[in-house]
Amino acid sequence: MKNHIKTIISLLLAASMLLGAFACAKPEGGETPDPKDANGKTSFNPTAVNLTANVTPSKVEGRAADQKFIAAQADFAVTLFKNSLNMQGNTLVSPLSVMLALAMTANGADGETLAGMEKALGGSSLPIDELNEYLYHYIKYLPSGEKYKVTPANSIWIRDGFAENVKETFLQKNADYYGAAAYRAPFDDTTTADINGWVKENTDCMIEKVIDSIDPSTVMFLINALIFDAEWAEKYEAGAVHDAPFHPYGGGEKTVSMMYSDEYFYLSDNGAEGFIKPYAGDKYSFAVLMPQEGTDIYDYIRTLSGGKLLAILNARKSEAVSAGLPKFSYDYELLLNNALSAMGMSRAFDPNSAEFTKMSDSGLYISKVIHKTFIEVAEQGTRAGAVTVVAMDEAAMMTETEHSVILDRPFVYMIIDNATNLPIFIGAVTDIG
Repeated sequence: MKNHIKTIISLLLAASMLLGAFACAKPEGGETPDPKDANGKTSFNPTAVNLTANVTPSKVEGRAADQKFIAAQADFAVTLFKNSLNMQGNTLVSPLSVMLALAMTANGADGETLAGMEKALGGSSLPIDELNEYLYHYIKYLPSGEKYKVTPANSIWIRDGFAENVKETFLQKNADYYGAAAYRAPFDDTTTADINGWVKENTDCMIEKVIDSIDPSTVMFLINALIFDAEWAEKYEAGAVHDAPFHPYGGGEKTVSMMYSDEYFYLSDNGAEGFIKPYAGDKYSFAVLMPQEGTDIYDYIRTLSGGKLLAILNARKSEAVSAGLPKFSYDYELLLNNALSAMGMSRAFDPNSAEFTKMSDSGLYISKVIHKTFIEVAEQGTRAGAVTVVAMDEAAMMTETEHSVILDRPFVYMIIDNATNLPIFIGAVTDIG
């Protein structure tokens, strides 16, 4: 069981272990500052009130990772990765960050919307109540030590005037299982700064901004932030780093700083080979698979499944590997709406049919799921950050009167200044094509 747990940790954090940035400025003693003051307000903006400051999480039962949980999470990780591929460059997702943000959201879903989210998050085998228990135990016992840590943080932000529409049972459940604080805020520029400040602090400054502004129809954000920070068990010495060629996808050649080492866990399957490099404390590892020469990497990725990836990792061989790992650092951001819809939860994005009645009776739907990551792999180790933001919007109320305007003959059009209704551009269409 211990090996299985280590395997799923490696899998779920595969993306997060490839993240990094410079450390946040911290007070003397090295402790990250608490984002809340003595009154339960965020340190970023005193108008953001912590609604759960006086809420004591109930004692809940966790459920240790077993084969059902491991298989479901492996499938989720690989499917999310495949559906999020950037065909023009590097890709990076944190399945664990996305899972935590969506699981919190699913606690407010019902009916077919909940069924679709459960399908996306765990298949038919993991109803949300069980998933809460698994994730509670999994997060609680993620190991951290002096030279390695994984730190998740969760929060819920609610627009002023809408907080009374949010059900207490929904907030309580997310406080119980995910330690999520709920903040009431004006959803203006100060709230944008607050949310970005919360994200920056809870990713050790690796991700400094996740939203630019807040849409007027957005009434709630559910956010997960995740940090991975670990030193290598065997760090690279200066003499082990040399310039070397790297051949990017599409052809050509670049010179990179290649870190050379001897590793002792070999990975292989019919289409790729690789190695596992452990981090200090032997709680986390970096795993890599390189397709055979002549095999298109996207073709190889298409062959992967959760079960296949677990099989490759479980079949590691204790054999010597002369390894070369290039230093790299990049960030990645994407909107996950299409990827998650393809995984079965399209109803959650539909303003006309989404059912989040366990969250509120106000007709909510998911308008967007933003995912942002950062990675730096270097001589000393790996630093990682990820954030997932689920934006909940209130569906517009429909009136009984319905009009139909089909522009099938000449028409006038304009671009107006909303503050004055003055046209900035005005024109007429008399012919098309």
